[in-house]
Amino acid sequence: MKKQIILRKNEEHRILSGHQWVFSNEIKAIRGNPEAGDVVELLRCDEKFLGAGFFNPHSLIAFRLLSKERESVTFEFLEERINRALQLRRRLFPGDESFRLVHGEGDFLPGLVVDKYNEFLSLQTLSVGMDRRLTLICDVLESLFHPKAIVERNESPLRSLEHLPLKKGVLRGTVGQTIVIENGVKFKVDLLQGQKTAFFLDQRENRKAIQRFVSDAEVLDCFCNEGGFSMYASLAGSKRIQGIDISEAAIANAKVNSAYNEISNIRFDIGDVFDRLPRLEEAGEKFDVVILDPPSFSRNRKTVATALKGYKEINSGALKLIKSGGILATASCSHHVTEESFLDVVEASARTARRSLQLLELRGASPDHPTLTAMPETKYLKFTIFAVT
Repeated sequence: MKKQIILRKNEEHRILSGHQWVFSNEIKAIRGNPEAGDVVELLRCDEKFLGAGFFNPHSLIAFRLLSKERESVTFEFLEERINRALQLRRRLFPGDESFRLVHGEGDFLPGLVVDKYNEFLSLQTLSVGMDRRLTLICDVLESLFHPKAIVERNESPLRSLEHLPLKKGVLRGTVGQTIVIENGVKFKVDLLQGQKTAFFLDQRENRKAIQRFVSDAEVLDCFCNEGGFSMYASLAGSKRIQGIDISEAAIANAKVNSAYNEISNIRFDIGDVFDRLPRLEEAGEKFDVVILDPPSFSRNRKTVATALKGYKEINSGALKLIKSGGILATASCSHHVTEESFLDVVEASARTARRSLQLLELRGASPDHPTLTAMPETKYLKFTIFAVT
């Protein structure tokens, strides 16, 4: 018997519009006893074929669409999809060898993330279907790129939603450190110790975007991580930069990156931004530009209210430190916090700080992190630049 899932009546509209997920409460029946990670056929209530995809009976996301045709996940299937994603990146960043190669649903490979750092590849399998095919994925990547090493950074809490264990390690080859050159800025990448998949590639274009605002400026870079925004600001002619992050390892790496770029006008400090902002205000510090790039404050819908409270606290604190005519660059990578909610909380922060804002730029992730218009779940990063009076 074929492995199939049949939708309840009128539950096909989201799939037909371009969404890629079916939730467990939308399923009417299951045939053929499919196991977690199996490829199954998706049928409408009237049993008309809709597509093929991964099934997981243990997840709220019970089905992830792979194709609107009857296809299996073979070497050739993955090779074609990954090669298609590669060609897009070659158009986006001609000559570059570091970028997000595969961005999950945004590249029609649900639950697979692959980052390329020169001769090294770092991957995540965030769906049980992809995780079961990890060896096959590595075979395809070796065939296409002949990398020095492939590592897995499967530490994301999203894996727990698929009943998958957290782990990291070397899958193929021998790991070494590498230097990524991004818009002329150098960063040391540690594939096994760097955050997420090793480096935050999604802020690539936003780091470049702040350069027009920082010439001869005094800059405060909050949640600076390994110094990405600070490096760009310094090389664009900033007068003085102060970077703050709570991670001792991140600050150590930021100092290394400063040395690689021969930069001497950045002071990196270990500290909690929530504590440091009011202390800077008490000390009478003022900046021309403040950058806020915090980690995700919301892991699920239940924590959105807490996340918004956190965003208001740091944004109002930052606004109190900005000189009149200065710039606030502020971001949210919390998927569950919508763009509208984020803009509302920044505006509320301005009222608390008794400042006025002009929105200059509203940006998202770098284009090697493509989003699907029919699938708001693929749009997570909000990056805004405001003029402050």
